[in-house]
Amino acid sequence: MNHQTRVYDDIFEMLPDEDNPTPLVRINRLNPEPGFTLYAKLEWMNPFGSVKDRAASYLLRQMEEEKGLRPEGANGPDDPGKGIVEPTSGNTGLSLAGLAGVRGYPMKAVLPNKVPLEKKLMLRLAGSELEVVNDDLCPSPGMGEGSINLARTIARAQSDRYAMPHQYENENNVRAHMETTGPEIWKQTAGEITHVITSLGTCGTVSGLSKFLKAKNPDIRVIAVAPSEGHDVPGLRNKSQLAVTTLYDESLIDDVLEIDYELAYTRAAELFSREGLRAGPSAGLIFEGGRIVAQRDKTGLGVMIFCDDAFKYAKSFAKHMPELVEGTAPQNQQPEPIGALKE
Repeated sequence: MNHQTRVYDDIFEMLPDEDNPTPLVRINRLNPEPGFTLYAKLEWMNPFGSVKDRAASYLLRQMEEEKGLRPEGANGPDDPGKGIVEPTSGNTGLSLAGLAGVRGYPMKAVLPNKVPLEKKLMLRLAGSELEVVNDDLCPSPGMGEGSINLARTIARAQSDRYAMPHQYENENNVRAHMETTGPEIWKQTAGEITHVITSLGTCGTVSGLSKFLKAKNPDIRVIAVAPSEGHDVPGLRNKSQLAVTTLYDESLIDDVLEIDYELAYTRAAELFSREGLRAGPSAGLIFEGGRIVAQRDKTGLGVMIFCDDAFKYAKSFAKHMPELVEGTAPQNQQPEPIGALKE
């Protein structure tokens, strides 16, 4: 592979690391505090469009080494192969499906019904089978056949066909960020980073970043952003929902900011229109956290992890910002709806 010419033998060579980092882009017009530099780390620049490519590549590698994955047809035309089953709110499933497909492994994603339609379609495009359950936005235990419980059941009952990495308990989720995201940020900021702002989900990102960056400089502040209760921001959790993951370690986090989840959508729209950053709702919420930190601390260099972009959330934006659907009408005229989005 050659990162200078950007010529690769396969998609795995495009995965990010210290020599091939995702970009940092400075926030300019929307930065509320001149003495505080804010950068967005654009994780939608990963091959499958989200920060979850990092964890997925580590999880898949582990499953290959320990669980004997095999491509379809490996033992003859009737061999269905052995692949991955995983509960997901969309992004990890998409990353796993894309990477598994390159290797020829089958993939089954178990996901809540409330996951946006766009993500479900992308999972199917990537070759994944879907098991859709009536569950919360974020998979959670104790809810009958919830996403995690169903994935476990499938992995046990069909152990010759599927292995379950379990991103909510697997330390390789943390390790991926200790070995890629953290070193990238340290190098990109020449060690001048003072704050990192990210979200709470599986907590692999925040835990891995904290372990790496605080080993470099224990004064770096690790800020986690959580949506308010009743949210529908896919992939994120507030503190009351963290029982689902064993990767959450409160001692690794300096501050948890709970933010009105509606701001996930309005801030994301501002980032797109005023900074040219096509931020998804989780990035919008993280940006609001960055604004709060900048106004509070006045000086520093903060890096915000922008997990994915807006394109998988069109219907969510239409729900939370109906004015986008209606358009902006001239005075005394009715707005013209945007076709099918009106439905």
